[in-house]
Amino acid sequence: MDDRDKNGNMKTAWLIDSSIYVFKAWHTRPSDLTDIHGKPINAVLGFIDFAYRLLSYEKPELIAFAFDESLQTSHRKEIYPEYKANRSPAPESLKYQFQLCRAFVRALGIHEGASLHYEADDLIGTWAKTLREHGIANNIITADKDLAQLIHANDHWWEYERGEPFDTKKITKRFRAKPRQIADQLAIAGDKSDNIPGVPGIGMSTAGKLLRRFDNLENLFASIPEISTMQIRGAARIQDLIEEHQDTILLSRKLTGIQCEIEDVDIKQFTVRESSEDDFLSLCEQLCLSDKRQHEWLQLRKGILVNS
Repeated sequence: MDDRDKNGNMKTAWLIDSSIYVFKAWHTRPSDLTDIHGKPINAVLGFIDFAYRLLSYEKPELIAFAFDESLQTSHRKEIYPEYKANRSPAPESLKYQFQLCRAFVRALGIHEGASLHYEADDLIGTWAKTLREHGIANNIITADKDLAQLIHANDHWWEYERGEPFDTKKITKRFRAKPRQIADQLAIAGDKSDNIPGVPGIGMSTAGKLLRRFDNLENLFASIPEISTMQIRGAARIQDLIEEHQDTILLSRKLTGIQCEIEDVDIKQFTVRESSEDDFLSLCEQLCLSDKRQHEWLQLRKGILVNS
């Protein structure tokens, strides 16, 4: 695959952290929206509306959608059983909608993936690494700060609906840590949303200051006596906390780091492929999409194939 587009520019792949957009629609769209079987599809309709906006505006040549499959079988649960224990299991009606979202993406001829052992973050990390090795930049579409650790030169971390892509400089300014330091920063501060333990009383800002001084956890642990000399509030207390919670930080670092070599990747899978129009229309009918909406999707689908 040529790593340059027809204008000679570096190609860019679009990697979508899909679950965020499914959950957002699940929580915000009316729950009485149903398919031809009478099952709820509010999350599906919200997700495909997001996908339509992305595909129609950006017209990506290379794209893939990553989904989360099962939290209970995540490899991070094996490391720390309390990982994301603060989250309730997805109801069956939502699991049904996740499968429809994945089926819709496949019906468009676009690659989608999920794993019983790894999370969407790890799929995206693996995809991004492979694409980068082929000289292709990445737009990672998400609202999850964890994925900022994957951003290299020419890449962007993008809360798409806010309309502002973040490069390495903007990430450093926003999170007060360089992309390569994000996993260490989260290991120190912890992450309540994922139930990852951190050092009590140390937040993301202070963790960022420690990493600006010491660069990484290895250097931090090797230089603990120097923490109390830093010009930060409560430096002596912070030194004691880091000394006391080294094991917790190391455990958390196993959870915050994204795995980037979990599968073999064929670079061709990111190109949109031909797929059955009859199957696509059948799925549209199951979702009770209007004739107008079906026509819009068909036109978009044809445009994507031409662009690819």
